[in-house]
Amino acid sequence: MASSVNPTVRRRRLGQELRKLREGKGMTAEQVAERLLVSQSKISRLENGRRSISQRDVRDLCGVYEVEDEAMVNSLMQMAKDSRQQGWWHAFGDIPYSVYIGLETDAQSLRVYEPQIIPGLLQTRAYATAVISGALPESTAADIEKRATVRTRRQERVRDEERPLRLWAVIDEAALRRVVGNRQVMAEQLEHLVEQSHLPHVTVQVLPFDTGAHPGISGQYSILEFPDASDSSVVYIEGVTSDLYLEKGPDVAKYSYMYEHLRAQALGVEQTREFVAGIAKQYAEG
Repeated sequence: MASSVNPTVRRRRLGQELRKLREGKGMTAEQVAERLLVSQSKISRLENGRRSISQRDVRDLCGVYEVEDEAMVNSLMQMAKDSRQQGWWHAFGDIPYSVYIGLETDAQSLRVYEPQIIPGLLQTRAYATAVISGALPESTAADIEKRATVRTRRQERVRDEERPLRLWAVIDEAALRRVVGNRQVMAEQLEHLVEQSHLPHVTVQVLPFDTGAHPGISGQYSILEFPDASDSSVVYIEGVTSDLYLEKGPDVAKYSYMYEHLRAQALGVEQTREFVAGIAKQYAEG
């Protein structure tokens, strides 16, 4: 469940406020960096919420921007203090995609396209373990177990009756056909996918092979939207060694436009359930 203070979102909001102050002074990130004797990349990371920010950082930046409103300075410094708290995921140690988890935990809606596997929020424990084991062959059993547990914990947002995540998933047929684990694991996973698709806030569509070329052919991506209007939407693209977060309006609009085409080309909701159930039956009959 989301905590009352989400450090990832607080860093992001604080970064947005600091960027507004800098732009209001007509200064570039390079100019601010020169004033504070730090790297330009540090200023950029502080503004995009990818780096932890201290109260001293905020105080120094407010000095550069000549912020005279003491209440504003104190508010920004409190945000910095809150942003250094730890989210639930930090209890599991170093999680490479912790920034994404923080965003997902606070998101109001998530649109995801998956060409290879079932989306993490809709995976069974057995399937998740098999996916992680296959994707990270050099990982220890303990690390695989930890990652699977984190994935299960993330799924609480889907089951949260008071604050459910609105999830829309377009899944390529390849994800249904790829045998992850074994046929029994696949049968249970696809049955679970059909079951989850009946939740009022979850929509699942399959993009069949005979669709041919489509806008998602370049790979997986997710679009996160937030309840607070001040939080811009984010496009998340998972990488092997690093992830990509796109927040500029034109970028988000481009991926949203692509997603509309994917939804239009995919099977309808009921067709999808019948399609997935049919493949699950094939696995079960072995």
